[in-house]
Amino acid sequence: MLEIIPAIDLQNGQVVRLFEGDPDRATIYSSNPVAMARALERGGPPCLHVVDLDAATGRGSNLEAIAQIAQATAIPVQVGGGVRDFRTAKTLLALGVRRVVLGTVAITDPSLVSRLLSAFGNDSVTVSIDARHGRVAVNGWAETSDVGAVELAERMLEAGVEHFIYTDVSRDGTLRGIDLEACRPLIELLGERVVIGGGVASDADLDALAALGARAVIVGRALYEGRVSYPRAS
Repeated sequence: MLEIIPAIDLQNGQVVRLFEGDPDRATIYSSNPVAMARALERGGPPCLHVVDLDAATGRGSNLEAIAQIAQATAIPVQVGGGVRDFRTAKTLLALGVRRVVLGTVAITDPSLVSRLLSAFGNDSVTVSIDARHGRVAVNGWAETSDVGAVELAERMLEAGVEHFIYTDVSRDGTLRGIDLEACRPLIELLGERVVIGGGVASDADLDALAALGARAVIVGRALYEGRVSYPRAS
């Protein structure tokens, strides 16, 4: 059964959702990240997906809120956003984060991916392939690289990565629905290793992803606004 992984995006200490990843187009859903995490935990998700938007864009850090979430919840927490060096990844894992999510460095410094896999094991590292029209977005999604989403997935598989996220940046936070054709090649290549995100608008999107063979999906705005069933009926 397709599992829902709630997204908690942090900006200036608040839980927000961005429109197409634009930090200046944010909707605030809570000023208490820990309370939000506990509320979402009651739905029985396999984990929580936390993104430090300020760290991703170089505007600051939400490390204190992340530490509080990791300590206040009993389920695994994975954290991404600005994880671009060994020290940051080590700090997050030491705070109780189960898995660090790597984005930009998978292209700019793939050796760091290998170092983290060697130091902390495959279960502590996720590579997030965030794409805009098939090309991988980097630096807080502000830029689009020349690397294709499938190409990067193949590189990371060869490096030994076992956990992936695929996000359609052009649809993230828009409630436009999932682009199934964009997801298909990643699901076919990675199978249950990949979690899908970006654009979920309704239960119909969840049903379509399940039919495509997806294992799990990250949901933010649609979850907060009650547009999907949560927890998902078995």
